[in-house]
Amino acid sequence: MTLPSSVSIVEVGPRDGLQGEARHVATADKIALINRLSACGLRRLEVSSFVSAKAIPQLADAAEVLAGIERAPGARYSVLVANERGYESAAAAGADEVAVFLSASEAHNQLNVGKSIADTLAKLRPVARRAAADGVPVRGYVSTVFGCSLAGKVEAARVERICGELADMGVGEISLGDTIGVAHPPQVQAMIEGLRARLGDLPLALHLHDTLGRGLANVWAGLQAGIRVFDSSVGGLGGCPNTPGGAGNIATEDLVSLLRAMGIACGVEEEAIRAVARFAASLVDHPLASHCAYAGGTAEERA
Repeated sequence: MTLPSSVSIVEVGPRDGLQGEARHVATADKIALINRLSACGLRRLEVSSFVSAKAIPQLADAAEVLAGIERAPGARYSVLVANERGYESAAAAGADEVAVFLSASEAHNQLNVGKSIADTLAKLRPVARRAAADGVPVRGYVSTVFGCSLAGKVEAARVERICGELADMGVGEISLGDTIGVAHPPQVQAMIEGLRARLGDLPLALHLHDTLGRGLANVWAGLQAGIRVFDSSVGGLGGCPNTPGGAGNIATEDLVSLLRAMGIACGVEEEAIRAVARFAASLVDHPLASHCAYAGGTAEERA
């Protein structure tokens, strides 16, 4: 087994983490959170979403957030979009990357997007064409890859077909979402192996939720299977609003701690990200599902 010398982290806390929070987070506080995350060394940050404000009122200030952040050199600030209109708004606001999304479960896609998978793919194709013409990278999220609270098991062949269609339309990276947090390491490895056979070298990422406490174990499985990009959320914030009972994402500071212990570089300063996690907790006014944010002692003592 050969582990990588380095991996990339995509910080999704400002978007995926905050979108379901009941307490309104002020625009200035979102900007402060993003700036602190950038200062930790994170260079890929998903900062908001240009979707219906009725659907996600917490992120209705996406344009103001993008206008207000301090952009770190070499950092990429991305946003979620659902259609061409969302893409136009994102491009006008200066997003460095857009992310499109759909579910591998038909039932979850109908609940989350309000359309069939086929109709969703049809909406995303013109977004990919527009982005390619503008030179804007497109990332694709596929949710419920490893299981669905509504439909149960999701067939690997369905996931492979959907990812293949995203690749064919020009999506440059696909993030595989364990939306309800039920995946286990052998399942993760098998899914990645199957997708590699279909997609070749197209970059894949893992977007892991920690409902059953398996998130970091699945990071290990992903590393063994060749994954070099992992999504995480500061403090473990997050959870799909349309996935009752689903926990938040794996915590960025927990992921950073694991990688450091294994000698894998990610460019993120560990003590700084722990402090940002505590700041994030103050914004949402409730404890977060993070291990390392509240752990005592120095990094060396915890090693």
